[in-house]
Amino acid sequence: MEPLHWWSQGDAVTQATALLLLAMSVASWVVVVWKLLFLRRARRDVVRCMAAFWQAPSLEAAQQTLASFDRGALVLPMVEAVRSVEENAPARSLGASGPLAQQLTRVLRGALHGALARLQFGQVLLATVGSTAPFVGLLGTVWGIYHALTAIAGAGQISIDRVAGPVGEALVMTAAGLAVAIPAVLAYNWFGREIGHIEADLEGFALDLRDWRASPPQG
Repeated sequence: MEPLHWWSQGDAVTQATALLLLAMSVASWVVVVWKLLFLRRARRDVVRCMAAFWQAPSLEAAQQTLASFDRGALVLPMVEAVRSVEENAPARSLGASGPLAQQLTRVLRGALHGALARLQFGQVLLATVGSTAPFVGLLGTVWGIYHALTAIAGAGQISIDRVAGPVGEALVMTAAGLAVAIPAVLAYNWFGREIGHIEADLEGFALDLRDWRASPPQG
């Protein structure tokens, strides 16, 4: 079965379904490649940033060091949030009127949510492709079989040879839907595990950072 022959025999619905599956496949693979590089770099950078922070002589020096280490902007925003609390300490506002631990919790939560949003980027697309691509392929198959049987019935002669070819071509859409969905599902699950590890490290660092600034060492 030649692709051009299959394409020319299909109607607008079949061609639109095939183009949709192609677009879903391209989009998911772009996200997969990007997230592979991003998460691999983020895993290393988070560990380096946390080690560099606790080895720094001051909060200001740590912020300058992290600016060159934290390429994904996952750890540095939390340090900047802590500094913003200290710089705005004299300000008269509802946010600055509460206990220091409460202020730190609020700003660190916002910075952590921003980091998690960057880590989760693309996960929705992978989940959507993984859950819908098989049904898109099935739609193409059903419509292709209907279109083929209608054409065969209009010819006036029905035989197994005349049915097998068009129906076999239509079933390719189901295989295409699975071929698009399976890599997306596998990538989604693997990325979810990696994101969970990084998220645990970031949450632990945020908790340590809040406790450290809320109860600074004396002397």
